[in-house]
Amino acid sequence: MIDIVPVNDVRAELGEGTLWDPDARVLWWVDIWAKTIHRYDPATNRDEAFDAPGYVGCVGLRRKGGLVVALADGFYFFDPQTGEYQHLGDPEADKPDTRFNDGKPDRQGRFWSGTVFEPDPRRPTEFIGALYRLDRDLSMHRMVEGIGASNGLAFSPDSKVMYYGDSNRNLVWAWDFDPATGDIENRRVFIDTTPTGGCPDGATVDVEGCYWTTLPESGKVARYDPGGRLMLTIMMPTSIPTCCEFGGPDLDILYVTSAKLRKLKDPTAGALFALDVGVKGLTLPYFEG
Repeated sequence: MIDIVPVNDVRAELGEGTLWDPDARVLWWVDIWAKTIHRYDPATNRDEAFDAPGYVGCVGLRRKGGLVVALADGFYFFDPQTGEYQHLGDPEADKPDTRFNDGKPDRQGRFWSGTVFEPDPRRPTEFIGALYRLDRDLSMHRMVEGIGASNGLAFSPDSKVMYYGDSNRNLVWAWDFDPATGDIENRRVFIDTTPTGGCPDGATVDVEGCYWTTLPESGKVARYDPGGRLMLTIMMPTSIPTCCEFGGPDLDILYVTSAKLRKLKDPTAGALFALDVGVKGLTLPYFEG
């Protein structure tokens, strides 16, 4: 039996963006709708929140200090010590109905984030989002187009495969990934989450190369082998788990964020959870820009 423990009393409207800092031994995560970046210290159980000027999609550690961040309107640097944000650019400035969402660094020090179509909820989905790569020279490159809701980004341990999904299609694709250039090719369907229930959201990989994804609305976290075969599903105590990443000094704890979305009444909705799933994860490197 897997123990699932809410780590503190923080309850997010829309928790996401988990990232373990192996040097400081803290977990970074975000609350998109609350416009906050969080730093959780498991040694003290203290969670510190930093205000952001807009919706926060994801974060990465930066080699030169602070964080690289995807806010709704593009890429930023953020200095937690001063609270200052430096805007690097918005490659979708011409698309007022999209915002940046899920993302993370690759293992070669680039930063990736994709966008979602998120206007008035009464409008039907338009597949106008995309996935972007922020290189070390701060140039921005559109890598995938025609996306409804960017999610599920992860890289295989050997950096030969990139995973990336569209929550609106219940699909995660795999690409051949060139670690030297960051180029991708040979897109194919990796998993369709329709039979499992829920749509793919935040994801990670473990040391065995297996892919973990949260499945909002179904209340599940699922593990797939490198061939896309379902190996394990974990029922969470709340129905909207949103993102997952391995952390802890030995990288043997799977941290899972969740959401309230202004509608859930169960007491653990929006909690950050810690799970011992019997396998270790991998750290993501610093953004080198």
